Amino acid sequence: MAECTTLDSLLEMGFDRNRAERAVAHTGNQGIERAMDWLMEHENDPDIDEPYVPPAGNTLGSTEEQIQSPTETSEPIEGVEQEGDAKHSMTEEEKKEQVKRLEELMKARQEERRERERQEEIEREKQRRKQGQELLQVKQKLQEDEMKKLADQRRREKMEDRLAKQRVKDKIARDREERARKFGGGSSSTGLSSPPSEAPIQSPPENQGAPPAKKDYDDCRIQVRLLDGSTLSTVFKAQEPLAAVRVYVQMNGANGQDFNLITPYPRRVYTDLDMEKPLRELGLVPSAVLVVTKKEIN
Repeated sequence: MAECTTLDSLLEMGFDRNRAERAVAHTGNQGIERAMDWLMEHENDPDIDEPYVPPAGNTLGSTEEQIQSPTETSEPIEGVEQEGDAKHSMTEEEKKEQVKRLEELMKARQEERRERERQEEIEREKQRRKQGQELLQVKQKLQEDEMKKLADQRRREKMEDRLAKQRVKDKIARDREERARKFGGGSSSTGLSSPPSEAPIQSPPENQGAPPAKKDYDDCRIQVRLLDGSTLSTVFKAQEPLAAVRVYVQMNGANGQDFNLITPYPRRVYTDLDMEKPLRELGLVPSAVLVVTKKEIN
């Protein structure tokens, strides 16, 4: 009778019979509050609305006292009968009051469960934010490391460029010293200079013999006319590449501009491939005049 009382109370509160029977069975008929707690905890179970089938040998309304000894079951049965009598003696007003109380209890339990779920959701959100912040910090650390690597690489490249330019400068200085020693202390000017004066034309001798053998020059005097009309003049080795002349112009008058080197007569524009060729091979020995022109951007 006690189990039926719990079941009836659940039905009066509006619960489905299948759900009410499952709640009473799974809570061992320990009262309406336990049954309501079970219903709220399992309301989303996939089989909650399936017809309830009691286990074999057990039917709804049976209690553990039925399998105990007669001496142990006498008092509970008497209590059950008293509870049944009390149930049948309840008035409609008492029933409504009981249902109202149970509904308020269920609402309170539902509110507690919603509050608990809300707190759990807050904790989960905190965890997500914490993980997001940690992931962001890891990404920022990786970006900072990558930026440091790029900065180090750029510094190395700049240092290598400076060292390369310094090696060219040192080579030019050594070449100047060597030429100065070779020509008896003559100085090769790096500043502005006037074009070399032409040698006076000599009349050929009356009795001209066999033509003299062509002299093999080891040095080459190069005069460069810059964009502003000024000139540079210096001496290079005949075997030096044209790139040495280009570097010399860059350091002494190019002002950071990109340029081409040409010869006016006959006109020839020297390409990047020509920069690797010796001055002798390009026909610039023993002397030549080069003109600096702005490099056209395609």
